[in-house]
Amino acid sequence: MSASPEQRARELLRSVVSAEDFRAYEQLGFISVPGRGDAGSGYGYVVYPYRPLIAYETATGRLLCELCVRFGDDGERLPAADDVLAKWFAIHGRERELAASARIDPPGHQVDPEQARRDLGRLRELAG
Repeated sequence: MSASPEQRARELLRSVVSAEDFRAYEQLGFISVPGRGDAGSGYGYVVYPYRPLIAYETATGRLLCELCVRFGDDGERLPAADDVLAKWFAIHGRERELAASARIDPPGHQVDPEQARRDLGRLRELAG
């Protein structure tokens, strides 16, 4: 039996991101990526599949904005892990271009801010 598109996407995600990030994706359904690919940048992104990126301050957890980006313009929805990986690559390789092309909204436009804060807490607990 062949692997489903999501199973193949998860294997690709596993081969690219850190073990900690993959564990977060498997257990929580999202990952966090530091801004500029640098944990010392002071900000990061919560990366959900099919939802906007949530920019936040790493020291305080304060939500900064939502960046609405989309991948897969052919009308087909990417598997969830591929959507997360596309955002991961965009942040790591072309963060400025990603931000310039995104629709930027205040926190809470599409993602409940309380949910995002809870998710950041869950991520901290998992890394704990």
